[in-house]
Amino acid sequence: MSIRRSTRSRTAVAAVSLTAALALALTGCGTDGGSKTGDAGSSPSSVPSKSAEEDKGAQQEDTAAGENVDPNVKLAEIRGQRGITLVINQVKRDSGGFVTVQGEVKNESDTNQPTSGWAGTEAMIVEKNPNSVAGAALVDKAGKKRYYVLRDTDNRCLCTTGILPLQPGKSTPVFMQFPAPPSTTTEVDLMLPTFATTSLKISG
Repeated sequence: MSIRRSTRSRTAVAAVSLTAALALALTGCGTDGGSKTGDAGSSPSSVPSKSAEEDKGAQQEDTAAGENVDPNVKLAEIRGQRGITLVINQVKRDSGGFVTVQGEVKNESDTNQPTSGWAGTEAMIVEKNPNSVAGAALVDKAGKKRYYVLRDTDNRCLCTTGILPLQPGKSTPVFMQFPAPPSTTTEVDLMLPTFATTSLKISG
């Protein structure tokens, strides 16, 4: 009797141990699978989010330049270097507290002209906004303040970027968005690297 009981006890202990081991193994597999599923699920969702932001920024750029602007309206014509001319078509105060300057840059020379100098000299801005008009600024002489082109947390400007070298006789629309000066300020000076400074009246 003692031998049979002993054998049964050992069998029972072995069965319990085996069951516990299997349960532990299954639990371990479930944890690994869960974490992998979580990682796989989080990765794709973050990528489209970034893509959507970039698409949104690109759409804003494309529509802002030349949107609702009459090309026949010439508020100012600014001479730049090497036969480049900037014509300002609109300087408008928006309800959101911004001033948007829109115009057109034209190459009136007989050679291709680079556009890299208009981004200014601030290294971070130039790096994030190559071939842009990010170096522009508005000066409120009455209020003794200078307003730079708006930028996001990644130093990307709210302005036209990626401007290709201009071929002879060719032109391209540009826009620049600034914080709005006080409503009492109706005239500002526009400064853009390589161009002469000019005074502009704000509408809206």
